[in-house]
Amino acid sequence: MIAISVILVLLAILGAPLFAVIATSAMVGFHREETDLMNMALEIQSIADLPFLAAIPLFTFAGYLLSESNAPARLVRVTNALLGWMPGGLALVCLAACAFFTAFTGASGVTIIALGAILYPALKQDGYGDRFNLGLVTSSGSLGLLFAPSLPLILYGVVAEVPIDSLFLAGIMPGLAMLALLGGYSLWVNRHNRKPLGEFSLRETGAALREAIWELPLPFVVLGGIYSGFFAVSEAAAITAMYVLLVEVVILKEIAWKNLPNVMRNSMVLVGGILIILGVSLASTNYMIGAGVPQMLFEYVEGLVSSQVTFLLLLLVFLLILGAILDIFSAIVLVVPLILPIAAGYDVHPVHLGIVFLAAMQLGYLTPPVGLNLFIASYRFEKSIMHVYAATLPFLLILLLSVILITFWPQLSLWLVPEG
Repeated sequence: MIAISVILVLLAILGAPLFAVIATSAMVGFHREETDLMNMALEIQSIADLPFLAAIPLFTFAGYLLSESNAPARLVRVTNALLGWMPGGLALVCLAACAFFTAFTGASGVTIIALGAILYPALKQDGYGDRFNLGLVTSSGSLGLLFAPSLPLILYGVVAEVPIDSLFLAGIMPGLAMLALLGGYSLWVNRHNRKPLGEFSLRETGAALREAIWELPLPFVVLGGIYSGFFAVSEAAAITAMYVLLVEVVILKEIAWKNLPNVMRNSMVLVGGILIILGVSLASTNYMIGAGVPQMLFEYVEGLVSSQVTFLLLLLVFLLILGAILDIFSAIVLVVPLILPIAAGYDVHPVHLGIVFLAAMQLGYLTPPVGLNLFIASYRFEKSIMHVYAATLPFLLILLLSVILITFWPQLSLWLVPEG
């Protein structure tokens, strides 16, 4: 069995598709247990019965439609009108706009590409230092993953069988804490040489709000509809996708009908990759549960770790390393089923665990040597990867501080979540 595990790890390192490696490990496990391999197919098919599954492709499609339209420019104009009058306000505009956009696209790389073309030259023109600009835009791209209707939040809820509406509430305060810390750092760094972009203008604010009048209701439609009990998460996803489709294609006509199939294809490629990994991971997870792997892991960890604080500290270190080598979607479906029962043994709330998991994995986008956003920024802004490393390091340390705060202050995540 050890030899097979080594071979599978080597195949993964050599570039074998992740779903193939996971499926092979599950098939080997079922074979060793002398279980009919038809169970493997049944386990994969079982994803069709998962609650909220429809929300994943619908929210993803809505996010991709927004990214292909002029919504990013309108969003920047609104935040600029509301925050640009402050000293260093453009940095706050960057943080707020990227967080909002990433929440709907679920992909921080898309945010860097879509908003970076607007914000990076604007920051440079306003006199911000190049290294600060690069670090801010690159790190801002990962913000928003804790805000509804972020795809990683939904996927964690599906895998961990945790109410998604509770996760949406739990991510609000930690997400705002991250924004506040990065915003405070940005204002402090530029405290001596930053001037306001201009005076606050009611006329410009009104014009910006009117221009973005179709996109601004989206958060209220999603969150208000869910928490008022008017519709469920999957229904909110369907309404959001239909609303964005009507606005961007029919009303504003910023996406041509002939381009719509291409947007659908691009969004569903991401969804298809997630679902196939999710399917084979469920099969692998059910095999490991049947073989008692989580119980063995808990007994092993329990022998080394005596307190919840120590467990959370080791978990944080593990997740930071994991985030640097594995993408967030694969990590959720592979690791969450294993750590969930262990965390329960240390009385860690599953909703708090989810926010800690996603916040820590969010840092993986910025962690050398293989953080995805680092390479996207390097390509997008034509900078050497070492230059990007150096530019993002201060922001990475600030975000690390926020993750530590989220990890060891559970009420920050659970404050808005109803008990029960």
